[in-house]
Amino acid sequence: MKIKFLLMLMLASTLIFSCGEAAVDKPAQTENVQTDEFDYTADEFADVRVLRYQIPGWENLSLKEQKLVYYLTQAGLSGRDIIWDQNYKHNLKIREALENIYTNYEGDKSTEDWKNFETYLKRVWFSNGIHHHYSMDKLKPAFSKDYFDMLLAETDTELSGEAYEVIFNNKDSKKVNLDESKGLVEGSAVNFYGDNITADEVAAFYAKKQSPDPTKPLAFGLNSKLVKENGQLVEKVWKSGGMYGSAIDKIIYWLEKAKGVAENEEQANALGLLIKYYRTGDLQTWDDYNIAWVEATEGDIDYINSFIEVYNDPLGYRGSYETIVQIKDFDMSKKMQVLEENVQWFEDNAPLMEEHKKKEVVGVTYKTVIVAGEAGDASPSTPIGVNLPNSNWIRKAHGSKSVSLGNIINSYNNAGSTGRLQEFAHDEEEIALEEEYGVLADKLHTALHEVVGHASGQLNPGVGETKETLKSYASTLEEGRADLVGLYYLMDPKLEELGLVDDHEKVGKAAYDGYIRNGLMMQLIRLEPGADIEEAHMRNRQWVSAWVFEQGRDKGIIEKVTRDGKTYFNITDYAALRDLFGQLLKETQRIKSEGDYEAAKNLVENYGVKVDQDIHKEVLKRNEQFTSAPYSGFVNPVLVPEMDENGEITAIKVVQPLSFEEQMLNYSENYHFLPVEN
Repeated sequence: MKIKFLLMLMLASTLIFSCGEAAVDKPAQTENVQTDEFDYTADEFADVRVLRYQIPGWENLSLKEQKLVYYLTQAGLSGRDIIWDQNYKHNLKIREALENIYTNYEGDKSTEDWKNFETYLKRVWFSNGIHHHYSMDKLKPAFSKDYFDMLLAETDTELSGEAYEVIFNNKDSKKVNLDESKGLVEGSAVNFYGDNITADEVAAFYAKKQSPDPTKPLAFGLNSKLVKENGQLVEKVWKSGGMYGSAIDKIIYWLEKAKGVAENEEQANALGLLIKYYRTGDLQTWDDYNIAWVEATEGDIDYINSFIEVYNDPLGYRGSYETIVQIKDFDMSKKMQVLEENVQWFEDNAPLMEEHKKKEVVGVTYKTVIVAGEAGDASPSTPIGVNLPNSNWIRKAHGSKSVSLGNIINSYNNAGSTGRLQEFAHDEEEIALEEEYGVLADKLHTALHEVVGHASGQLNPGVGETKETLKSYASTLEEGRADLVGLYYLMDPKLEELGLVDDHEKVGKAAYDGYIRNGLMMQLIRLEPGADIEEAHMRNRQWVSAWVFEQGRDKGIIEKVTRDGKTYFNITDYAALRDLFGQLLKETQRIKSEGDYEAAKNLVENYGVKVDQDIHKEVLKRNEQFTSAPYSGFVNPVLVPEMDENGEITAIKVVQPLSFEEQMLNYSENYHFLPVEN
């Protein structure tokens, strides 16, 4: 699970929101722009700001550790094409055409049409395809078909048929559709299912599959595409020799090199199992790997790699490819270790039904880390916190790893605020609380969400995995549940007792103000007028906020204030609001524990999908004064190896890419390992 808010800098400080080594090992040289006056902003276009991040302490790593990080980042980038193809079947073909135009067009580049083409290409790069990375809507080009035809002809670029037409028509308009009336599978453009397959057929297909041990259910569907062949459903498994095999073979190549410089035996064993999984596609090996990975807690380097999060599957089976390579931040990890040491206290004192509490929360580890490289679904838009593995039984029996991406958060905070806080906060007290305690509140909420939230609670005996019981509502219910755990404890005096805060009430107030302000108003600037909320995290922030507002409105807990024609939400009783968060947490855990689909559907559909159109229009109007982009993501630092006459790495230096387009073109040139059709 991951907190992926990408992040709305508008919230001011509110975050809650060749096979030879010499040939492939050496990326194109770029100018090192990393200076004492670090330039955090690489580009800004449409609704996106692209930032840079640093890797502090790189020079303190041993050469062996630097090699491990380098090999892991190369493994991650080798699978970059996979997420593009997963996101949409024509993405690679379209990307190749767009990049050929961009690099070969010699005509007038001062026109609005060319600028619009550049913006469209950058948006496609940022989203890993032609659908918006967050709203899931198809990106609309601001240039005409005739202009595009001219660019194709002038650059001798081939693009025809559906891959050409889809850029301009209304087909495949939503990457992930969660409106059941349109068909969860049929209405989704994501490339996880073949043509003419329905959600009912998928459910029936997997209902016939049996795990060898029912108490340890395998993640059926996680690493395959489901298609029809001769009228029968068949899985095309993502593995060496299977679908995506040419890219996976490159991933394996680099993982083998990483295993050779592993920090310890446990880490090497986990890498060995990951390699075996990529070679075989065997889901039992996937579970074996996750157990070995979660129990490999020693060492300074860690990573996430494979088909993991299921947000992009409307049915919650198939994992998107992603990687994050990380270095332990020793200082911050030590400060936050107190959470993992006290996770049982939080479970024991949660406002849950006793049968839904874990009697023993096992093996939770929490670290603040320094990101050294990202790829796939984690790049360019990136999470700020991650908790894995996602398997409920592995988490219960073996624990989990939670990380906060410290240098990513630092870049967000240093990129500058926007003034939106002053516009949307109810009063000066709310602004002052956010300015003084907001950053700390955000860090703690992320930590509590990941460490305590996702580790909390258990399913009732005999209840299936949430992707089976709660179906399309599983992701937003889980994210909302983890949010609620964090919100409930942010105003608990235990945080002061543990030395995490000096004033739990003020930290809690800042957190509550920011959550309600974002959930009911500010996140709406991401939506087009009249649109419903589709993205799982946006949905969970609204259903949590809207439910407690409804419950607390008539009790004087939260009030809706209109002043000078502007709407504000004002919390008048924070303690009572905490109690409402606790009540909703209890019910949300009950829904998950019992697999109550109808209750999940009612909660999300009634509170998390539809938008108050009057408030939405107002928010969009009030936001017009702000020019900064609502979404942010990152280019990655480039790790450049230096080699001796024998081809052995003698040093690795960190340089920053000059621009977003430079990095994207470099990636397409050096990490393009799949055909355009798969």
